[in-house]
Amino acid sequence: MSSLLPTSNGVGDDAAKNPPTSSTRLDLPQKHGDVEDAGALFVLKSKGSWVHCGYHLTTSIVAPPLLSLPYAFTFLGWTGGLICLVVAGLVTFYNYNLLSLVLEHHAQHGHRLLRFRDLAHHILGPAWGRYFVGPIQFAVCYGAVVACTLLGGQCMKAIYVVANPNGSMKLYEFVLIFGCLMLILAQLPSFHSLRHINMVSLVLCLAYSFCVTGASIYIGNSSKGPPKDYSLHGDTETRLFGIFNAMAIIATTYGNGIIPEIQATLAPPVKGKMFKGLCVCYLVLIVTFFSVAISGYWAFGNHSAGLILNNFVDQGRPLTPRWFIYMTNIFTIAQLSAVGVVYLQPTNEMMERAFADPKRAEFSMRNVIPRAITRSLSTALAVVIAAMLPFFGDINALIGAFGFTPLDFILPAVFFNLTFKPSKRSPIFWLNAIIAVTFSALGAIAAIAAVRQIVLDAKNYRLFANV
Repeated sequence: MSSLLPTSNGVGDDAAKNPPTSSTRLDLPQKHGDVEDAGALFVLKSKGSWVHCGYHLTTSIVAPPLLSLPYAFTFLGWTGGLICLVVAGLVTFYNYNLLSLVLEHHAQHGHRLLRFRDLAHHILGPAWGRYFVGPIQFAVCYGAVVACTLLGGQCMKAIYVVANPNGSMKLYEFVLIFGCLMLILAQLPSFHSLRHINMVSLVLCLAYSFCVTGASIYIGNSSKGPPKDYSLHGDTETRLFGIFNAMAIIATTYGNGIIPEIQATLAPPVKGKMFKGLCVCYLVLIVTFFSVAISGYWAFGNHSAGLILNNFVDQGRPLTPRWFIYMTNIFTIAQLSAVGVVYLQPTNEMMERAFADPKRAEFSMRNVIPRAITRSLSTALAVVIAAMLPFFGDINALIGAFGFTPLDFILPAVFFNLTFKPSKRSPIFWLNAIIAVTFSALGAIAAIAAVRQIVLDAKNYRLFANV
């Protein structure tokens, strides 16, 4: 890839002729004043190393949604599933590096862009940043917080059901319990302050992935599991929409949506650090995604559940030792709390920018009180939505199709071509154009498939349902 992508300091002779001076070194996200932008000053502190960047990237991408990959394979089969998994991995790794190069290029020209909406503002114009990228990113990130809260409650309930099959506690009660943990972690002041939590998160995602892989192999080799059936069922329409739904699941699993914010945590100079962080992330990703997808689908075939952990209990009867189910779910719950807080950072940054006073100390009462109130309210709202809408997974699929697809599969290629302006005869121009056009079409179709699924499931929707 290094031979294909130009380096950001090798583009444009004008940069060498006219190096940025103090008068031209404007930080666009802080254009309201380096002192005035509290969101950048307090939340997006640029103090991290490439190792910390690797922790943040891994937590934001290698998360419990990977436990849905065997379910995606039920719509695609072995060949289609593996092809989609490999292609999505290659495209996202390539696109995230494109986005990093664009950010490095603008930083070297005096504009260190710290947020996705600022990048869109600078390249596409103010309207794109304010009315398209900004709202989409907020919906994706806040939707991820709600989804993590709901999934955390479901994992807690799974432990409870195995330990006490006749218990009376409802799903929304476990969502509220998990929300209390989120409420505490949400008070951590900056993205950089999550580095140690995200290091533990990296270990946790490896831990529960190994547990799931081991349990799938154990059940698959025993007589406890269902008969292995890998055929694709349903009529043509059902199978076609199933394919696009599966592609949306895989795209969402690889989704990030906060690459600029993560790169903003790097201490300058940032050149090359993001690539190292991505290598750490994708090394973990390859180990976890492929082991869970292959072992889970091999063991359960077309019976793979939307969350593979649900396959480990058959009609209330654990197929593995109870302590193993407890341990796997605890690892998952712990990482979900870290993932949720990472995706809360764009909301925190917006709140900080609106309500904090950058002229006062970060931990002055003037800033601590609004920070505690706004973060508690945003977390509480996510908990209420998760408890009230336990079918949020269907809605989140729609958000993922509209959000992760443009942010992670389309815009990086567009930004690169507009920033570096490669020749229209060069392979990289056409590769980027093909990626942008192809995933624009797939994103639109995936959105239609998500809407169809919502319509089909609407008859089962009930507020505060105990699912």
